[in-house]
Amino acid sequence: MSVKIFDRPDVQEFLTVLSGLDKAGGSPRMKEITHRLMTDLFRAIDDLNITPDEYWTGIAWLNDIGAAGQAGLISPGLGLDHFIDERLDAIDAAIGIENPTPRTIEGPLYVAGAPESVGFARLDDGRDIEGQTLIMHGVVHGADGKPLPGAKVEVWHCDTRGFYSHFDPTGLQAPFNMRRTIFADENGRYKFQSILPSGYGVPPGSPTERLLSALGRHGQRPAHIHFFISADGHRKLTTQINIEGDPLINDDFAYATREGLVPRVMERDDEASIHANNLNGPFAEIEWDIYLTALVDGVDNQVNEQRKRAAA
Repeated sequence: MSVKIFDRPDVQEFLTVLSGLDKAGGSPRMKEITHRLMTDLFRAIDDLNITPDEYWTGIAWLNDIGAAGQAGLISPGLGLDHFIDERLDAIDAAIGIENPTPRTIEGPLYVAGAPESVGFARLDDGRDIEGQTLIMHGVVHGADGKPLPGAKVEVWHCDTRGFYSHFDPTGLQAPFNMRRTIFADENGRYKFQSILPSGYGVPPGSPTERLLSALGRHGQRPAHIHFFISADGHRKLTTQINIEGDPLINDDFAYATREGLVPRVMERDDEASIHANNLNGPFAEIEWDIYLTALVDGVDNQVNEQRKRAAA
């Protein structure tokens, strides 16, 4: 038997009270958001006939997500990060901004404070012998299409086991392994040497995996490399590229794959290329130019300064 009470006047009054809309103090914006979210939740409980057991199972799962520190993992897994990107794209389109380099999700594993260099950096420490050497380079362009000397390129990725430094459960990686900040040279160019990363999955048995399994979904990601790119007078770009050829490019549990973010991977085994990059053997090369967009009325309308990010 299904009984609905959502539309009762006393329930509507209760939503007003619990959201603080009948009080003078507090944050009007927080009241507005809380009232809307609780309204939608009350309606869902009524419409779907959610049982007490189902509700408290959900509460226990939320406790598990918090204890595991995986809110930033399930957020992209449920498509929220991608939806926010789609809204930002729509906002840009409405005010006439074109993004030559697409934005995409940040993910939860950025660490502030990576070592800095100008023009070039070596990301990996050479200990992951399973990894194929990668040389990646390109030019950062400004809103006028010209190269941007001094643009800040922050880059990070995982190793061939799918682990990121500072989050490696084995403890094998040194701090800031495969993490660097590169300032573009006088020609707007950046370049780094590293290894091709592997894809990875959410932790086995984790609350994130349990939810995805209940949805009939997997928790795997294709191999990818993360970027923040910023420069004076421009909006900060949050994006990532996928490694061409990965079978999960179009089946990413985090929904980060976007057209324009799968650059070609070129295999180099000729002596001239090897010598030019001071290497001892064949390597993979990715050339990828980046285009930033101008501030909107002097403001970065997409930056998320309030996000909590790990610090070394």
